[in-house]
Amino acid sequence: MEAFINHPGPDEDLELQNCRSEHFLYFAYGSNLLQERLMLRNPSVVFLTIAQLLDYKLAFGSHQGKPSLQWKGGTATIVYSPGEEVWGIIWKMNTSDLYSLDRQEGVENGIYNPIEVTVQTQDGKIVKCHSYQMNDYVLDLPSPQYKKVICLGAKQNELPVDYQKKLNSIEANNYAGPVPVFEEIEAALNAPGKQNNEDKF
Repeated sequence: MEAFINHPGPDEDLELQNCRSEHFLYFAYGSNLLQERLMLRNPSVVFLTIAQLLDYKLAFGSHQGKPSLQWKGGTATIVYSPGEEVWGIIWKMNTSDLYSLDRQEGVENGIYNPIEVTVQTQDGKIVKCHSYQMNDYVLDLPSPQYKKVICLGAKQNELPVDYQKKLNSIEANNYAGPVPVFEEIEAALNAPGKQNNEDKF
């Protein structure tokens, strides 16, 4: 764990120094909870640990009220809310993947804004991570496909059971048409050699 904790100073270990220059830490709380989804465009992903973001809540919405064309509904964001919490994953990624991650999150179109969040691991360590927050969001229901990817990611990485139940209870819209990115994820999950059949569609 110590390799990714932010301990500034001349005595910090070499792995942390390398992490700062060649890698970054990303806190994912939405569809990127699922490794196969994140790896579609960002192949350097390495799982570090699960963590919680305190005083925020998970919300679903559309940028300026315009549903995601990719996901056919609202997508996840985090909203400041004292006393609540959002569980997610800390991924270690190569800095070379930052551009593709920004593109995936629609940063260039102003949909999401890159932010730094301070999260806490289950053993109490405090970690600063890169993350994203939606700009100008209007509450909107996610598609069933988007919700399923989030719930699969939460299960895959063993987020707290109560939090998984909360995700499973999220109301979705009734979209039943094609979602190409969902089909890509499905193909990745069902690829030969995948060990965990529970995560298959």
